[in-house]
This record gives sequence, C-alpha cells and structure tokens, in this order.
Amino acid sequence: MSDTHNALVTRFYEAFQRLDAEAMSACYTDDVVFSDPAFGELRGRDAGDMWRMLTTRAKDFSLTFDNVRSDERTGGAHWVATYLFSQTGNTVVNDIQARFVFRDGKICEHHDSFDLWRWSRQALGTKGLLLGWTPLVRNAVRAQALKGLRAFQASR
Repeated sequence: MSDTHNALVTRFYEAFQRLDAEAMSACYTDDVVFSDPAFGELRGRDAGDMWRMLTTRAKDFSLTFDNVRSDERTGGAHWVATYLFSQTGNTVVNDIQARFVFRDGKICEHHDSFDLWRWSRQALGTKGLLLGWTPLVRNAVRAQALKGLRAFQASR
C-alpha cells in the first residue's frame, strides 16, 4: 500500500464530490492519459477539460467512492456517480471501476471502466435499452461526448 498514492486518489475524488475540476486536474501529470467507454482516450489538457465540462454541467450530482488501493506504481478505486443526464432529463447511476498509474506523485494514467449498455439504458431510455449494446450506439455516444468536449473547449 502506498499512503501517498491513496491520499492522491482520495484527494481526486473528494474534489470531484465538490465539483472542483481544477483540484482534480492538479492530481494529473501534464501528459496524463485518460480513457473511458464514453469519451475513449483523452490526453493531457483534454482530460482536464473533460472534467471541467462535466463538473460545470452537473445537475443533481452526487458521488461516492471506496476501495481506494495502490502500490508504488499503480492503483485503483470504485466510484458511483449519480446525476441528471441533461439531454434526456433521466437520472443515471453510473458504477465505475478506476485504474491508475502514478508518476512523480501524480496520476499519469486514469482508466475508468463501466457498462456502457447499462449507462445507455439509464441515460437514453428505450433507445439505449434496445440499441445500447450495439457498436452504432457506442460510436454515437463517443462522437457526441467528443463533440460536446470540443464545443466546451471552443467556448473557453
């Protein structure tokens, strides 16, 4: 167990609970690699901007986290975010496993995994239930997420 890395991960999620994207981004190296099923892979500033976008748009948001663990190089955590999906007004409870790689006291890789079909059923309703497992919907979700990120970045 690495107390330093456990504290870093805890600081990241406590900042997320406060919707403080700047404090979250400060936990990352400048060249961080982030990935998840919705956004795919993001690097560097794009990862921080994703959190900035998500925290500024969050509605009816809450987050819990547990099972923070780490060693000298890697770590992980479990977290659950509950929020209102703005495009449909549906409530989403997203259950996520996170994996981390650390370098120089910061997170240099952050990989979130969750069931995109489960997410799409909640966020998109019937369309997600019927088609959320298909590559078509998965690609559409990713395209929409990246489009939203680029629009957010352009507006700053």
